[in-house]
Amino acid sequence: MLSGVNLEAYRGRDCLVTGGLGFLGSNLSRALVLLDAKVTIVDSLIPEYGGNPWNVHDIEDRVHINIADVRDGTSMRQLVRGREVIFNLAGQVSHIDSMRDPYTDLEINCRSQLSILEACRANNRDVKIVYAGTRQQYGKPRYLPVDEHHLVQPTDVNGINKMAGEWYHILYANVYGLRATSLRLTNSYGPGMLLKHGRQGFIPWFVRKILLGEPIEVFGTGEQKRDMNYVDDVVRAFLLVGATDATNGEVYNLGGSEVVSLRGFVETLIAVAGRGSYGIVPFPEEGRRIDIGDYFGSFEKLRAAVGWEPRIGVAEGLRRTLEYYEANLPHYIEEIA
Repeated sequence: MLSGVNLEAYRGRDCLVTGGLGFLGSNLSRALVLLDAKVTIVDSLIPEYGGNPWNVHDIEDRVHINIADVRDGTSMRQLVRGREVIFNLAGQVSHIDSMRDPYTDLEINCRSQLSILEACRANNRDVKIVYAGTRQQYGKPRYLPVDEHHLVQPTDVNGINKMAGEWYHILYANVYGLRATSLRLTNSYGPGMLLKHGRQGFIPWFVRKILLGEPIEVFGTGEQKRDMNYVDDVVRAFLLVGATDATNGEVYNLGGSEVVSLRGFVETLIAVAGRGSYGIVPFPEEGRRIDIGDYFGSFEKLRAAVGWEPRIGVAEGLRRTLEYYEANLPHYIEEIA
């Protein structure tokens, strides 16, 4: 029980997790299983986007897995029926990929959201939906910490499409009465991250480099400030928001209790691992043009609503992350052609 939100309410509830074989979705599915919820996972298993059956190997006998694309309206109309809570984590999250292939990003981050919402409007208007937004929607901060009143002005196609996906949810809440909420995530990390390529954020790529004994390249000056959340804290935010109607129609930032530079983050990672090296290198041009500079967010609105705040610090989160991958690395390092 936290600020009036009782997570025991998930016992027996019928929950759908889109993107459920990915990093966040699999961790959320595991938490729901532990709360005795009925869990259905839907994932397209597009290799570049992070879906990995190994992420749920320990709970696969306690969840139902449906391999489907959320852009498929026919499939979604069936999948949303009877659900009490939908955690909508399906999406394309690479900023670089969104600039290289904006049409695919549009399909996955906009059309797919309309597919889900239209399916709910037609077949399940009573469902609660929690959407995974992103801090990238803000673009380059005009002030720090960034709160929910900050101007939304993305610097890349992904930020624009994620913003649109979020506001489709808020629109359907306001117009059709769907019980939708959006969480704007910052840098999330932990077990289950995609390590096959470096286009889904700096944390998984740096972790891969440490594990494989390769030097880490930090772009820019290394002094760019960031906040981050260990996955258990992110999952708890989804669960809290999904368990109450007090959050309907609202957007909330997540954020870290520690603000660190990229250089400081890498030095902590090396210290926790007990090995590794790094160097500061210039930004590649395609990265420099969409970089947002310093970012860290305020999570005061979310704390006031459901009592959420991060519990796991960076060093402890990295210790848990490295421990997981050292035991499971062969399932995460296959290369994508």
